[in-house]
Amino acid sequence: MDFEIKESTTYEIQQAFATNQLTSVELVQAYLDRIEKFDKNGPKINSVLSLNPNALEIAAELDVMRAHGGNGPLYGIPVLLKDNIETTDQMPTTAGAIALQHNFAKEDAFAAAQLRKAGAIILGKVNMSEWAYFMTQNVPSGYSGLGGQVLNPYGPGTFEAGTVGGSSAGTGASIASNFAVVGIGTETSGSILSPASANSIVGIKPTVGLVSRTGIIPIAKSQDTAGPMARTVADAAITLGVLTGVDPRDPATQLSEGKALADYRPHLKKNGLQGAKIGVDISFLNDEEPEERAIMDEVIESLKSLGAVVEEVTIPVQPFQSDVLWYEFKKGINDYLGRVSDDLPVKSLADVIEFNKLDPGIRMKFGQIELEKALGMSDDPTDPIYLEHRETDLRTSAAEGIDVVMAKHNLDALLFQDNRGAAMPAKAGYPSITVPAGYTSKGMPVGATFSALAWSEPRLIELAYAFEQATNKRIAPNAL
Repeated sequence: MDFEIKESTTYEIQQAFATNQLTSVELVQAYLDRIEKFDKNGPKINSVLSLNPNALEIAAELDVMRAHGGNGPLYGIPVLLKDNIETTDQMPTTAGAIALQHNFAKEDAFAAAQLRKAGAIILGKVNMSEWAYFMTQNVPSGYSGLGGQVLNPYGPGTFEAGTVGGSSAGTGASIASNFAVVGIGTETSGSILSPASANSIVGIKPTVGLVSRTGIIPIAKSQDTAGPMARTVADAAITLGVLTGVDPRDPATQLSEGKALADYRPHLKKNGLQGAKIGVDISFLNDEEPEERAIMDEVIESLKSLGAVVEEVTIPVQPFQSDVLWYEFKKGINDYLGRVSDDLPVKSLADVIEFNKLDPGIRMKFGQIELEKALGMSDDPTDPIYLEHRETDLRTSAAEGIDVVMAKHNLDALLFQDNRGAAMPAKAGYPSITVPAGYTSKGMPVGATFSALAWSEPRLIELAYAFEQATNKRIAPNAL
């Protein structure tokens, strides 16, 4: 095979397919070889938790079907999924938890089904922060009891544990390492944006409801979403279009009807920043790290040079300790575990906690304080304290937060560093996109993140694509 898979895009791969330079079988095998060489051996990035034993067989079938008209931007393209997304392949869905290591799904998650429908090949499942970083505190991002620690490919053995970002750490590290073309992560608050920016890739955290959560192990129904992670804005945008769709089993997706697009490629505009108005609250930039601040200052100058007006704003942040996630996690996990196979040792959150206590050194190395806090919450969706906290979250993040500042300054988007501004759009259910912005002298990636109002993915893609194409900041990891 003469085709170079490293840093290859969906467009380049499809061109190679069309000119008989490459087959899906060859492509899958090449990624399997890279995973064996760099993930399991060599620097041991440790991002891939399980591989689809049928991937090569599926690829062969797609190669045959391509000759009979099978096509599309993701047709024959290998994709890696975060291991809280169910598939019917012979791979468990574990959320990184030992309690779920034999949790084999009976059907695909809606997102996985959409990928298959588009002809994508589900290559494997990737490691993640256990229970999507909702198990305990003081644990490195990217660590799970089942999979161990994911490493950042920009500094394996150099950066301290946790710099890989979480909770979609395996997705971020694997795509940065060129172990697949695109990946799927999930976010409740920062869990796509953090590992995408930490691994110098693109991550789109969609509006809640744009992508169905059916078949995804939950944290909180009010904030959870799946989203694409890729090395380019174009590939992330293409994948986002594949993932969208109204799902009767996820009521939140009903709101996306008439707003979701099946194809975001028309919004890949190199002049997308021309005339845009971007707000930046400098308190969200990292002044404690001068190199990171310098990179963000450079981002701002680049935006201006590309035709955008960048205005300094103050985002009204109201301190409030919300317990919404813990309330929703208890109900969501109990509902999920109530549907899993009777062969599993856990059928409720209480069961998980007791299961972990049986072998604490292995099953709960860093404790399980967040699980225990959630267990103490009510799982009644009409609980008055829960309703008060949810109303406060929405009001302070949206109506009295992002909505106010964007309307006051007539903004297209807000600019943040990495995931430092993730909480407000997460609570509001609003979208964000992060793009590689540069590297510190130690090689640690920094991301530029754009956030805006609900259903503004097309505009965010325009802004991010224009910035990416003009600056071209991503560099593949030297170690790989």
